[in-house]
Amino acid sequence: MRAALLRMRRSGLLPVAFGGLVPSPAAPPARLFRITELSGTDTESLRGLAISTGNGLGGKALASARPCTVTDYRSSRVISHEYDPAVASEGLRSVLAVPIVVHRRVRGVLYGALRVPYAIGDRPLNVALDAARELEQALAVRDEAHRLLSFAQAPVAADPRAWEEVREAHTELRSLAGRIGDVHLRQQLLSACAKLAAAAAPPEQPAPAPAVPPPHLTARELDVLAAIASGATNAAAATRLRLRPETVKSYLRSAMRKLGAHTRLEAVVAARRSGLLP
Repeated sequence: MRAALLRMRRSGLLPVAFGGLVPSPAAPPARLFRITELSGTDTESLRGLAISTGNGLGGKALASARPCTVTDYRSSRVISHEYDPAVASEGLRSVLAVPIVVHRRVRGVLYGALRVPYAIGDRPLNVALDAARELEQALAVRDEAHRLLSFAQAPVAADPRAWEEVREAHTELRSLAGRIGDVHLRQQLLSACAKLAAAAAPPEQPAPAPAVPPPHLTARELDVLAAIASGATNAAAATRLRLRPETVKSYLRSAMRKLGAHTRLEAVVAARRSGLLP
């Protein structure tokens, strides 16, 4: 949220930016959110303000899931005026509100504002929309990471089909970890990957203990090998990991050399026997 607001202000078109997220994304459609982040404000009048669906400009964006703008907040006839004192204390006049929508659910609202009554055109609106889209992508990745993390922390079933799901979750977790900006969450994902890789195989497929310490593979070598283990081609692995195909080949060759493997399949088998992959 903070990065999205800074992006809006750095455009030079929206000197004031603020916003907030709904408290529980898993709950029924949001009825309320609080403004928690401010950028470029002179006062704290907006911080903590509870915005109800349908009320004010942000509440209208929350209810409609569409961007809304007003040229002069205090005299506008298209919104209700429950929040006029807070808006007036900050001296805001022209305001836009852009909903943050993830999987068709409104997860919050970004605001941009001017201290003069000026019609907000396409350029500042597009800046706010771009910031909202980036935030939506970050939230979608975070949601998926939490989903996979909860799956990874569940007991592993003995069913071979469930084991394949664990391997797929491991691959997705590793690819997501590289896209997570939250250091704590990224470390959680990598720790979960390590637990999955070290987990005991089901009775039908016992995993012998390695006679020698496993070779050290870099994080990217493991990412590539996990993608290959899931059946991805070099091109598909490159797309998933946001790498160039040539880079994927380089990491794969390095991993194979360290594992003493001559083929992709041998490398995957060797990594599993060494406890590097589930």
